[in-house]
Amino acid sequence: MSYSTLNLLLILMLLIWFWRDSLRVRENAIRVSRSACQSHGVQFLDQTVALHRLGLRWVRSGLKLRRVYEFDYSLEGSGRRTGYVVMMGTQNVSLHIDLPEQRVEPGVD
Repeated sequence: MSYSTLNLLLILMLLIWFWRDSLRVRENAIRVSRSACQSHGVQFLDQTVALHRLGLRWVRSGLKLRRVYEFDYSLEGSGRRTGYVVMMGTQNVSLHIDLPEQRVEPGVD
């Protein structure tokens, strides 16, 4: 086998690994987003997330892929808002859902 064939096989194996890893991380991001929407009492729209940003980060355990996914949610069933979930490797490191502050009326307990 020549070096060009070995290089081609290596690249192909890396692409297959990246694709499978991305599917696994995306499923984790969907699960995290759905759970966060349920716990905040908002509706998780479209039942999916979309890759917004991809990068590399150096952490104590080594080089990791950092993926930022965005998802849509609704507060009261109308109107769309966008939330973000940040995955480092396969782990969720941050989640952002913009919720309006609940105002307390004077004299209401």
